[in-house]
Amino acid sequence: MQPTGATLDGRDGIFTLTLRRPAVLNALNVALCREVAAALARVAADPGARVLVLTGEGRAFCAGADLREREGATLEALWAHNRSIAAIPDALERLPVPAIAAINGPALGGGCELALGCDLRWAAETAVLGCPEVTRGIMPAAGATQRLPRLIGSSRAMALVYTGAHVTATEAYRIGLVDAVVPGGRLMPAVLEVAGVIAANAPLAIRAAKQAIRAGIARGLEEGLELEGRLQRQLYETEDCREGIAAFRERRAARWVGR
Repeated sequence: MQPTGATLDGRDGIFTLTLRRPAVLNALNVALCREVAAALARVAADPGARVLVLTGEGRAFCAGADLREREGATLEALWAHNRSIAAIPDALERLPVPAIAAINGPALGGGCELALGCDLRWAAETAVLGCPEVTRGIMPAAGATQRLPRLIGSSRAMALVYTGAHVTATEAYRIGLVDAVVPGGRLMPAVLEVAGVIAANAPLAIRAAKQAIRAGIARGLEEGLELEGRLQRQLYETEDCREGIAAFRERRAARWVGR
């Protein structure tokens, strides 16, 4: 019997976090959100972590908030549910290592917002994405109103949010919402392949690059450039930097030590 909730598996620094509520298209209830948050904290604290892959069990990535949990709920309970979902893309952004969304099926509402919190998004050909909250009397409030315009531009983001429309994987790729579209059966092998490429690079350099990009997006150019320079200077002092230069000179694969 398949476990329900969320499972975290890791090998060679590549962690796969799987949402496992397939009977409800991996809809996000508070319990699942807590499990996901705990799993992300484990990855963040692991010095051997290199990449995180986030995906869903069954035919969906994530259908968003579990609305059954909201029926008859108090305002405080509704807001707590919302905050538990919003905490996940926030944690994905703060994760020290790159996060890749492997969108194996519908990624709607909060599910789309989880994908937006990742650094890269790869989608199966059959996937659909969207923010349909306005059709339920609410609006996206787990980061989509802020992350979506930064990713695809304000006009396209407003069109998606205001209409509540779903877009196909092909259209999502065209507008820059996803980075690649692959046949469904090839999705995880393709994502794990790119994860392996990332994991083979210098781990401290990858972590520094993510920090520079993520922090720079939220700051002005001048502050971002200052941070970039400061992080690069720190990397120059590492054993991995010296190893990278030696490996290039000796025409061999680098042996990273993460120091």
